[in-house]
Amino acid sequence: MKEYQTENIRNVALVGHQGSGKTSLVEALLYATGATTRMGHISESNMVSDWDDEEKTRGLSLSTSLAPVEFEDVKINVLDAPGFTDFQGELKNAILAADSVIVVIDAVAGVEVGTELAWEYARLSEQPIIAVINKMDRENADYEGVLEQLRTQFDDYKFIQIMLPIVQQAEFRGVANALTQKAYFGAGADRADLPEEYADALAEAHMQLMEAAAEADDDLLEKYFEDETLSFDEIRAGMRKASRSPELKTVPVFTLSGTENIGTVPLMEALVAYTAPPSERRVEIRRGDEADALQPPHGAGDPLAAYVFKTLNDRYVGTLNYFRIFSGAISSDGRYTNADSGADERFNSLFVMRGKEQFPVKTLHAGDIGVVAKLADTKTGDTFVEADSDIRIVAPDFPAPLYMLAVKPRTQADSAKMGPTLSNLCDADPTLRWRQDGDTRQTVLEGMGQIHLEVTLKRADALGVGIETDMPKVPYRETITSNAESSYTHKKQTGGAGQYGRVDLKIEPTIEGFEFESSVFGGAISQQFVASTEKGIRAVLPDGVIAGFPVERVKVNVFDGKEHPVDSKDIAFQIAGREAFRDAFRKAKPVLLEPIMDVRITVPESMMGDIMSDLNTRRGRVQGMDTIGIKSVVTAEVPLAEMLRYGNDLRSMTGGRGIYTMDFNRYDRVPAYVQDEIIAEVAAAAQ
Repeated sequence: MKEYQTENIRNVALVGHQGSGKTSLVEALLYATGATTRMGHISESNMVSDWDDEEKTRGLSLSTSLAPVEFEDVKINVLDAPGFTDFQGELKNAILAADSVIVVIDAVAGVEVGTELAWEYARLSEQPIIAVINKMDRENADYEGVLEQLRTQFDDYKFIQIMLPIVQQAEFRGVANALTQKAYFGAGADRADLPEEYADALAEAHMQLMEAAAEADDDLLEKYFEDETLSFDEIRAGMRKASRSPELKTVPVFTLSGTENIGTVPLMEALVAYTAPPSERRVEIRRGDEADALQPPHGAGDPLAAYVFKTLNDRYVGTLNYFRIFSGAISSDGRYTNADSGADERFNSLFVMRGKEQFPVKTLHAGDIGVVAKLADTKTGDTFVEADSDIRIVAPDFPAPLYMLAVKPRTQADSAKMGPTLSNLCDADPTLRWRQDGDTRQTVLEGMGQIHLEVTLKRADALGVGIETDMPKVPYRETITSNAESSYTHKKQTGGAGQYGRVDLKIEPTIEGFEFESSVFGGAISQQFVASTEKGIRAVLPDGVIAGFPVERVKVNVFDGKEHPVDSKDIAFQIAGREAFRDAFRKAKPVLLEPIMDVRITVPESMMGDIMSDLNTRRGRVQGMDTIGIKSVVTAEVPLAEMLRYGNDLRSMTGGRGIYTMDFNRYDRVPAYVQDEIIAEVAAAAQ
């Protein structure tokens, strides 16, 4: 693959709902430009983008794939992002690495939850959006209906038709260009005269296109008022500016069939004409601790700033880091500084990738996307700079994990490798986390959903680490609701010196944590044995009293006791303090506390009743309801115990159209009937 300069590069992220046909569209783009000799199909597991074994097995895109397309001396770096909602981290990083976002919409299903999610991320990133209505050859395809859906759902955007379908569904045979007033039939690139019955629709679309372009520039607007027309180049320039304008929010609309390769050539022509080169990209950065931005234009001669948006771990190849150069240039055998880790990394080999196929290159210029292998100290989200630079590209805000699994090594040999492997996988994916839960004594892996974690564990297995899973335990707490006193005497005589210690104490609820104090006077217990008593009490806290959970929100006051001049020892007062505390705790009306989560659920308005009913069964407390477009949003407080598998249930209830976020709020008291069940389960498990 030849070397491309910044002005001859276009970077687009292909996003949309799962099943909207993004990967099939990539196949059509590659085939239409001669990069492949035949189009792959999902049923044959031979797609360029979905090359991973797990993707072939599931028939589902699981990570962002890079597929550069060479067209008319321009390299179009296509980032095929997964549409499944579990992989939002991949989606966000793909949008950051691109300069325009192509939202692919199924002409039959219309606007779906993945469409909305991708659109929202593009909006937050202030990226230009292009809408592509795909699958026009399918039964029940409805171009006008989907276009109206877009205008209703995203009513603050202006949708301008560039390509219109010539017939729909099984008879779909081409597209008509609103700019040139020409038609493209079949898979060809040749322009043909427009069928007469489409003349009026194309003339109206052409007028709307020209007006939208004129609105973006004062000079164009003035010329349009004077001449009532604009040249093709002026319209394209105006549309590039209009699509980047946060005020105008102009979205060019295209239509095609990826599987039939109809409309793909005019789409590539439009990507060259209607999307801006990387030199015009503005990107958020930090200089030291100060927020800033890299302002256009950018070129190979500017200071280096390259962002690592994807990392692959391979057992045999090693680590592959995908990066986007926002400014400067990168060459093979060069040394560059990781601004985040501070490490100097040597780029021994530099290449671009098309799916899993590698093409070695010597130099990549500003705006291009490349891959480097076997770096020692680099992960997703890092920035490469020159040695004396303090620039860092600002990574997206990634959503908090929603789904948890308890994990443990399958064999003793896996035990030593599990931690480092999980750390590497989490470094590669910012939406993954793992931790040792001290409360439940489990290793917990957290991600965005069941599929997300299943894929992660498959990758761990491919890296040579076997991991078994279990349901995570809820990190309950134990506390008390009233005051209580207790006295305990520990006495043990076995011949010779014995053990003796007596402790009198009282406990009471407190706001948080654990407090210990002594009000012993008159030397009933010497200071060293007061410390022994506290040590014994604190030994109880991690394992609790009534159900094996940590104790908190308790204040202990040791007010009296007794010691023996010969037999009193440290261990005696530890035992006496421990048992006195346990007895008092049981008398003080103990209760369990559970984590309460702030939950925000977004679903179609028609499904609101089902969601509200389901929240009631989960002991949820609804805090508010809102309507955004045609969606309803419910905010509620729900116990974590009721949310461990909510993602699966929500997907089932809404047919995949519901999404939710979840954040910790506080600990609250467990209802008595639930507490009894928990204690009974713990007791049964201990037998």
